[in-house]
Amino acid sequence: MVHADGRGAFFEWFRADVFEKLSGSPLALAQANCSVSSAGTLRGIHFAEVPPGQGKYVTCLRGAALDVVVDLRTGSPCFGRWDAVLLDDRAHRSVWLPEGLGHGFMALTDDTVVAYLLTSPYDPDREHSVNPLDPALGIDWPTVGRDGRPLTPVLSDRDRSAPSLEEVRRSGLLPGGDG
Repeated sequence: MVHADGRGAFFEWFRADVFEKLSGSPLALAQANCSVSSAGTLRGIHFAEVPPGQGKYVTCLRGAALDVVVDLRTGSPCFGRWDAVLLDDRAHRSVWLPEGLGHGFMALTDDTVVAYLLTSPYDPDREHSVNPLDPALGIDWPTVGRDGRPLTPVLSDRDRSAPSLEEVRRSGLLPGGDG
């Protein structure tokens, strides 16, 4: 719930008791990250090797982002499917990604600030990417920003050159490992 008055607004974006009730387990906080992105910035699809994996609790503190979750668990009936939620500074939603899921987002405004609570620290040797523009995923990335201007995806070199979902599956790095 957002409490707004003439000074601005106040809201809770994380409560351990509510999180545990909804997820069925506590959030073992190991690291907190924050990104600031310009409109069109596309980050992901990132995932960590399991075990231990990396759960993420994500929210948008300023601006707006289309947050995308991809099921990367090779034994899952939903393998390769994705879902998206708008995270922004109006509705103040958050999303929980347990271990085994891929994560990415596209900033819909300049200076979009996304905050992450992580269950394990970043380990570059165990962190991997799937190309977020892989046609096999078919993610419907936005083409228009919050202000109505056209968006062009801006990717890091790492994300631009990331392998397809099928290439990552064959490598055996995905949760379930049946490459």
